[in-house]
Amino acid sequence: MKRTKIQGLFRLFRFELPFTAGLCVICGELLALGQLPSATQMVSGFLSVFCISAAALILNDYFDLESDRINAPERPLPAGLVTGRDVVVLSAVVTIVGFLTACMISMEFFVVVVLVWIAGFLYNWRFKKSGFTGNLIVCVSVGMTFILGGIAVNKPFEVIVWFFAFWVMLIDLGEEIAADAMDLEGDRKAGSRSLALILGRENAIKISGTIFLFVVVASALPFLLGWLELIYLVPIVFSDGVILYSTMRLLDSKTSNRRLYIRWIYLSGLVSLLLLIITRISRP
Repeated sequence: MKRTKIQGLFRLFRFELPFTAGLCVICGELLALGQLPSATQMVSGFLSVFCISAAALILNDYFDLESDRINAPERPLPAGLVTGRDVVVLSAVVTIVGFLTACMISMEFFVVVVLVWIAGFLYNWRFKKSGFTGNLIVCVSVGMTFILGGIAVNKPFEVIVWFFAFWVMLIDLGEEIAADAMDLEGDRKAGSRSLALILGRENAIKISGTIFLFVVVASALPFLLGWLELIYLVPIVFSDGVILYSTMRLLDSKTSNRRLYIRWIYLSGLVSLLLLIITRISRP
């Protein structure tokens, strides 16, 4: 039983999501500086945002229990692997670690991390069922990971950092709207006001697809305006290709498992971030 609970607590983290948030911070640091940040800046920035992102995701399971009984009954809480108290305590511990790590960077970084945590808490507590407003809170929080990277290296106003913050924000907004369309039945029972419930599933998917297409078009800007060197084109083209293909599949109402292509878009962003970081680190 104890081993089962540990496995349930581990699954609450949804590690690929906070891991990506941490990578966004490192990427923001690299883009802002144009060179490698210090090991302390990279490790502390990654760990702080990893923990804050994980804390929000863990707490999300507590507030989402009713809808998860329908949309994701395999999640640790509705499956009975952990209790509500376990979830709250774990979220609090991870939050404290994130705050303490943020303090190691700067007071400015700490303040913004606290604001991002508050946004995540308010989303889980009040705004998740508000539909598009909740979607905006999430995607802005995701975009802030790049800004936090700039703050970590004392260069918060670099144009390229803000561009990528806006770029990942749009990707996440499209994913949020599409994911809501997949969770229609559970959200209806939970009293959500998602775009899919207001406008219909297919119309919400079309809005999501339009956002993804705009993301692909916008990805050319850093190269056209000279913000990025052509060596960084490979990870961006890879991401654009996956987004385009996945968007076409999402827009096809005959596609059997459209949730899979939302995940593909997310994973393509993760791979692109890793490639961007590797490319920058490997350069002389």
